[in-house]
Amino acid sequence: MTGGKVLLEVKNLKQYFPIKGGLIGRTINHVKAVDDVSFTVHEGETLSIVGESGSGKTTIGRSIIRLEQANGGSVIFDGEDLLSLSNRQMRKKRKDIQIIFQDPYASLNPRQTVYQIINEAMNIQGVGNKSERRQDILNLMETVGLGAHQIDLHPHQFSGGQRQRIGIARALSVRPKLIICDEAVSALDVSIQAQVLNLLKKLQRKYMLTYLFISHDLGVVRHISDRIIVMYLGKIMEVSGKKDLFETPGHPYTYALLSSIPSTKPTGEKKERIILHGDMPSPITPPSGCPFHTRCPYAFSACDKTLPPFYEARENQQVSCHLLKKGPVDFTELRKAEDF
Repeated sequence: MTGGKVLLEVKNLKQYFPIKGGLIGRTINHVKAVDDVSFTVHEGETLSIVGESGSGKTTIGRSIIRLEQANGGSVIFDGEDLLSLSNRQMRKKRKDIQIIFQDPYASLNPRQTVYQIINEAMNIQGVGNKSERRQDILNLMETVGLGAHQIDLHPHQFSGGQRQRIGIARALSVRPKLIICDEAVSALDVSIQAQVLNLLKKLQRKYMLTYLFISHDLGVVRHISDRIIVMYLGKIMEVSGKKDLFETPGHPYTYALLSSIPSTKPTGEKKERIILHGDMPSPITPPSGCPFHTRCPYAFSACDKTLPPFYEARENQQVSCHLLKKGPVDFTELRKAEDF
């Protein structure tokens, strides 16, 4: 679902982590985890961010909710810049923005019961009185697929999938507008992943939620997304609708990522696998020009000199690649050309 009012607008976000050195621990360099990133999220949609480990996708989520303090840019949520708020103001604002973490066990207090875990969030944000909160918690547990008899159990008494359902219930308890799902299903078995993804979609329809879904798994992203951002080395390579991205990828990096998805075609129809040579460069000293040019099989002279602007490959598909200067690229045909 797209086209609704803009709920979140990230402008030129930068997140640099200092590297200390020397006897007095001076800052000698920075890790450029997120480097000048901009995008929007519309009400009711699921915008996913994908990329390799180290691409900066999780740092974006943590910077938005200010678990990490950004070095620059702005995060406009519901018309208000979150980066300009005081800690006290931001604490109140977190009622509208919640996060579901990757590890459902590490994100839950092992000494608290399910009731205490969910009630704590509601109590801090002033949601209802004690009796109302208990009834709300019972309703939430039923909504996420847990039983009322489990309300006084501790996290270690649940399976991984059940613990993630507790995390989802805790996020829902304060009635947020936006939920950041940070690798929310990557620690779960495949069968449980499907159950949790279906639950998230059901909850989105029921509560009119907006998701920023962070994942490295394109199969998962394909199941839940409306639009997708592809990141590499702290920068956005492509922003596209789900259908366009999977059927006609606009960036060479996206094309390579899609080739890594296991084929579901009948035996005999082999899928070409694109092997990217070398490792991702260091975010401490990123390459000049396009950050992907050191591994791109289609790189040419302009790629290592200037950062490509975003070209409109198709409607609702923006791609940062010099190849698109003259229009959309068919990478299947390009690979057949003699020059490559």
